[in-house]
Amino acid sequence: MNAKQFLRRAYKLNVRIDSKLEQLEHWKSLAFKITSVLKADFVDNGSRPKSTMENAVVKIVVAENELNDAIERFINIKKDINETLDLMDNENERILLELRYLCFNSWEEIAVKMNICVSYTFELHKNALKSLNKILESKGYIYE
Repeated sequence: MNAKQFLRRAYKLNVRIDSKLEQLEHWKSLAFKITSVLKADFVDNGSRPKSTMENAVVKIVVAENELNDAIERFINIKKDINETLDLMDNENERILLELRYLCFNSWEEIAVKMNICVSYTFELHKNALKSLNKILESKGYIYE
């Protein structure tokens, strides 16, 4: 894994969390649209088909559990990235990587926040990735 792959893990998981949030909202929306249907009484021998409402609630619970697991992984990944970035000597390089890979800022937003031109953000980014690669090597990360 190189520096860019190491840093992109947070973004990819953030996208997955957003997707899971959308799915959860979808199931909740469906659950509120469901209306009950009156049926003739019958003896429940345990093989009764689940109602639409039960199915929706089960899917909501599953989606919430998946979301909680993803959020926990996201927090751990961001913590790992943060701890690794704290080992960097150059503060500007560290700030740039934090803004890009932990705050998900665009290059233009980073340039404005750091009061530098956009073209310099690319140069600084290239140098920051080189610095981070050295740190990752010292931590024993394997490169492809």
